[in-house]
Amino acid sequence: MLSLQLKELENDGIITKKIYPVIPPKTEYQVSELGKSLEPVINEMEKWGISYNERNAK
Repeated sequence: MLSLQLKELENDGIITKKIYPVIPPKTEYQVSELGKSLEPVINEMEKWGISYNERNAK
C-alpha cells in the first residue's frame, strides 16, 4: 500500500525518487519543489483539524 501511494505521489510530481544500484537495494525519496508548494495548504489543514478537535472534544 505504501509503495502504491509513493508511486502516485511520484507520478503527480509531488516527490522525487532516487534508486541506488547497490545490494541490498536503496531508494531515497524527496519532496519536490511542487510538493514544497503544498506546505501552506497542509499547515492550514492542520490548523483546521486542531480547531475542529478542540470544538468537538468530549
